[in-house]
Amino acid sequence: MLGIFSSSIMSPPDELVAAGCRTPSPKISSTALAKRFVDTNAAAISVQIGDHVHLAFTHHNESPLRPRSFEVKEEIFCLFEGALDNLGSLRNQYGLPKSTNEGLLIIEAYKALRDRAPYPANHVVSHLSGSFAFVLFDNSTSTLFVASDQFGKVPLFWGITADGYIAFADDAGLLKSACGKSLASFPQGCFFSTAEGELRCYENPKNKITAEPAPEEEIWGAKFKVEGPKAAAATGLGYLNFPMEIS
Repeated sequence: MLGIFSSSIMSPPDELVAAGCRTPSPKISSTALAKRFVDTNAAAISVQIGDHVHLAFTHHNESPLRPRSFEVKEEIFCLFEGALDNLGSLRNQYGLPKSTNEGLLIIEAYKALRDRAPYPANHVVSHLSGSFAFVLFDNSTSTLFVASDQFGKVPLFWGITADGYIAFADDAGLLKSACGKSLASFPQGCFFSTAEGELRCYENPKNKITAEPAPEEEIWGAKFKVEGPKAAAATGLGYLNFPMEIS
């Protein structure tokens, strides 16, 4: 899966900018990256949203343990990879039919919480159990929301293209060829929301996340890590233990 976003949607992280400046390396444009994805993946689906967002998806070479999906509802787009262990209970929680897959579940959870308060973005992911990474874009509000499971079971990477776009993908090699050293592994157990404007740990949003330069011989330009003691994993919905009906 691949999500590409201009600086009008998301400003490039300072740590990735610094990594690219520290060790300059060849890059390609966001347009060339999207084309490369389509050209190298069989039966790829590619969607351009205005002038600032490009999403692409394929089932080619996907793991049976980490299936991918691409869902769209009410101008909300979601690229999802992995599997939720508690999908059944979450369907019941949100009043969704049994046919609802993980990607649609993420859209419905995001939409319900966005429209109710809104709740902080970490409330959407802190009650998810399983292996997952997703990239969600709400075109109606120009909101980007990205998250990875707490154990990093599904790989997710981000980098900066030659023309300053932020790219997210599950293929490090694809981004390396486009982003050079302006590249890092997206930290496990973390999320980024443009509504909140920063990278945060969803188990403990108050924990600071820092980045340090990676050794020259590594593919990355920077490594992100969560500071402080790791919070206990969320075991239930807690603050969301009321029935929801999704229209």
